[in-house]
Amino acid sequence: MLIANINGVNIHYKDEGKSRAPVIAFANSLGSDLRLWDKVVDQLKNDFRIIRYDKRGHGLSDTGNEKCTIKMLADDLAALLNYLKVDQAIICGISVGGMIAQSIAVCHPELVKGLVLCDTGVKIGNDEFWNERISAINENGILAFSDAILDRWFSNQFKADRAIEMEGWRNMLSRIPKAGYIAVCEAIKEADLSEETKIIKIPTLCLTGDEDLSTPPELVEELAAMIEGAKFKLIEGAGHLPCIEKPEIVAKHLNEFARENGYV
Repeated sequence: MLIANINGVNIHYKDEGKSRAPVIAFANSLGSDLRLWDKVVDQLKNDFRIIRYDKRGHGLSDTGNEKCTIKMLADDLAALLNYLKVDQAIICGISVGGMIAQSIAVCHPELVKGLVLCDTGVKIGNDEFWNERISAINENGILAFSDAILDRWFSNQFKADRAIEMEGWRNMLSRIPKAGYIAVCEAIKEADLSEETKIIKIPTLCLTGDEDLSTPPELVEELAAMIEGAKFKLIEGAGHLPCIEKPEIVAKHLNEFARENGYV
């Protein structure tokens, strides 16, 4: 187990793959830990150095006592990369991880070689949506709300064919500390990155599942249109987490993106 004290909180991370290869750093969604990328990493670890971590309030990382913001989460990732002596990385983030990736590209551009933004946007949801979720989880806990969350995470085919696996992801979700989950909900609710993201000049690829109910394809396509030169790719037969449902396709897009931009 690898733990580093980053900005006053203990952060759990993994550092694997080829030590002298180009780096890909992965940022997770709300309610998930670094296992989200297992099958994607399996496809990439022979050609890249892979950094994964549990953002504060998730997995094995501390929650911390400060109010959580997207910039704080981006600063955590930047500090982790500095701790690991990573000069530059492709940052691949999904959902709130994609917001973290956008923020690090604006606040710490020297660390970012390229961006892969999965199933995300400059703003996700509205105050009413997040207030209802926060209230429900405060009152009854994450497990009681897990059906609604999983329904938005996965495609209809996944829910029909991989029901046992889905229960494993439910266990991961429900064991996230409630305080950590709610803290990141508040960060997402307050975040609007539309002005910051417009200034990004880094090569960017935007990916999304065609059955994503949380960040629908049109939201991700709008994000791509805001970033100069960004490309948009739709992943068929996937919901909000194509890294789980279609890991080979996500890995293929990452590999192609790295090669097209001369990173390998």
